[in-house]
Amino acid sequence: MKAESPFDLLYPRGVAERIRIALEDTPVVLVNGPRQCGKTTLARTLLQTDRPYFTLDDETTLLSAKADPVGFIRQIDTGILDEVQRAPELLRAIKQSVDNDRRPGRFLLTGSANILALPTISDSLAGRMEVVTLLPLAQSEIRRNRSNFLDSAFAGEAIVPHSPIVGNALIEQVLIGGYPEMVGRGDPRRRSAWAREYIRAIVERDVRDIADVERLDQMPQLLRALAHHSGQLLNFTQLAGQVGIDDKTARRYIGLFEQLFLVRRIEPWFRNPLKRLVKTPKLLFLDSGLLAALIGLTMDRISRDRSLFGSLLETFVADEILRLATWSDIQSTYHHYRDKDQDEVDIVLEDEAGNMVGLEVKAAATVTASDFKGLRKLAVATGRAFKAGWVLYDGDKILPFGDNLAAIPLSCLWGH
Repeated sequence: MKAESPFDLLYPRGVAERIRIALEDTPVVLVNGPRQCGKTTLARTLLQTDRPYFTLDDETTLLSAKADPVGFIRQIDTGILDEVQRAPELLRAIKQSVDNDRRPGRFLLTGSANILALPTISDSLAGRMEVVTLLPLAQSEIRRNRSNFLDSAFAGEAIVPHSPIVGNALIEQVLIGGYPEMVGRGDPRRRSAWAREYIRAIVERDVRDIADVERLDQMPQLLRALAHHSGQLLNFTQLAGQVGIDDKTARRYIGLFEQLFLVRRIEPWFRNPLKRLVKTPKLLFLDSGLLAALIGLTMDRISRDRSLFGSLLETFVADEILRLATWSDIQSTYHHYRDKDQDEVDIVLEDEAGNMVGLEVKAAATVTASDFKGLRKLAVATGRAFKAGWVLYDGDKILPFGDNLAAIPLSCLWGH
């Protein structure tokens, strides 16, 4: 009997219900996210019918769509269109089709680039399309746990799982990240090989779909430089200098990496009366496994030098929060906090009512009162809106450190 491949296992995706609901009342639904994060699997699972399926990764299909987008869409009553960013001209034809027939759920699209950022595209399906972001697997999805850390955070209630993961087991999870292919590979060398090939393919193929770049050979260099700055304040001039390009080119290339869901800028949190805050964005890689592969981090290297783990762990936690946010009932904005005294909070979350949660990440098993310095400043600045200030650490107990302040295990991120 053939053994079941780990790649065939279908992880329950937190955004699935959002997509189902959108298909019931919206003509076009776009599932947007990085390549290889599970968009096609999810789309075809949700629509387990004989609905036509077209992938624009097929060269013949792509040429047909580009040659006659109106004719291509006219033949489709309802259907799934995969990798639609490869032929953005289809979106105008889809608009024309749904304007004539507004039945909900007619088109389920997937895209591996943020097509809403492409010129002339963002307005074409306004009011006709709902966009749902699918990111790589969150730890709660991997463990098939339906709880959501964000909901408990804004309630000020941390929940410790029955079997917290600490020490080397935690490091291993961070090094794997959330791409299904990496989750399914037990050999670290095979995970690294996949990650390198994945990044090469994106730079050589997907960048061409969304932009005209003369020197593609400079982009991998810049991506590696960015990898060494994940979690740090973004300095375009410094990064450009490391790669030998100008500031304007560096900004453009980073923008392309953002469109392809490789990195994200995290804007600082501030309010006008607070003049002493640093207002520079941070740069964040959107998967800790890809980041580890880019900078060559392994279990052996981290075991020899634990200081290498800090920025990787912060990336992992930030990625988890962003993934949970895609299906949380709480709509929150994501920021960081730093003042002129260099006191900071890694993650600042604010919901629509103005409630605040601050999270600090610590790659250690011990926590001291000084670890709460930035969180206390944030608490003072936000007053009653401050619901929780937590230091996530490599431990297994919740330890109080004052009103709404506590050290909590990193395992709280994935619940029970």
